[in-house]
Amino acid sequence: MATRKKKIELAPATMSEADGVRYLHLGTPWVQGAMRVRKPHVLELEYIQRMMAWMLFRDEAVVTEGHAVQLGLGAAAMTRFCHRNLRMKTTAVELNPTVITACRLWFHLPEDDARLHVRNEDAAAFAADPAHHDTVDVLNVDLYDHDAASPVLDDEGFYRNCRALLRDGGVMTVNLFGRDASFERSARRLAAVFGADALRSLRPTKEGNTIVVAGKESFANLNRDTLARRAENIETRFELPARKWLRMIRVLPAESLPSP
Repeated sequence: MATRKKKIELAPATMSEADGVRYLHLGTPWVQGAMRVRKPHVLELEYIQRMMAWMLFRDEAVVTEGHAVQLGLGAAAMTRFCHRNLRMKTTAVELNPTVITACRLWFHLPEDDARLHVRNEDAAAFAADPAHHDTVDVLNVDLYDHDAASPVLDDEGFYRNCRALLRDGGVMTVNLFGRDASFERSARRLAAVFGADALRSLRPTKEGNTIVVAGKESFANLNRDTLARRAENIETRFELPARKWLRMIRVLPAESLPSP
């Protein structure tokens, strides 16, 4: 997955397979992404499915409209889903060129076309570039290096740039995971930028991934009936477990918010 540019050699992408599932690695046993070989367009990993929870926070009429951006390509699961299944304009930003090559060789990532653009670029630089600000409707942030110890980009400045990328009504999901990560610390940074009312989190997966949803605008006026209607629509149209997500969504606990 994409990382902040450093003067070190990037780990080469490698692949393994077990029980019909193909896994992406960066020179370590840590899984950077996965794809079921016989069902390449189904989201295999649970946390990747939950990264699509942004769909609950967009109106049914426009849920698949606009520009979706992934910062960190992984095994290209979200990129393929947004491009093929949702048919959105889709941009993926990935620093490691061997990840892009691996995704095209082993993980069914198509070549660029009128709706797909894969950029070999630093995610931090992309987010900071004013040319990209106010151009994104859906932003997925999943940025880990070969050690998968904590998010590579996880400071207020980066999250401020992520918010600037979003158009009015835009939504971001971010994966918070890693043995050196602190959910509370990351959540406080997100809250300082987006505001607590514009943040929701899902319960952690059994592997420890916690997905946070952040909106350009507050979620305070979203009621449960609206979310339930959207969840049913998502399940019917896209076969994603949206009603399960709805049971997991919570406001951030007080200890995760900035001090008054």
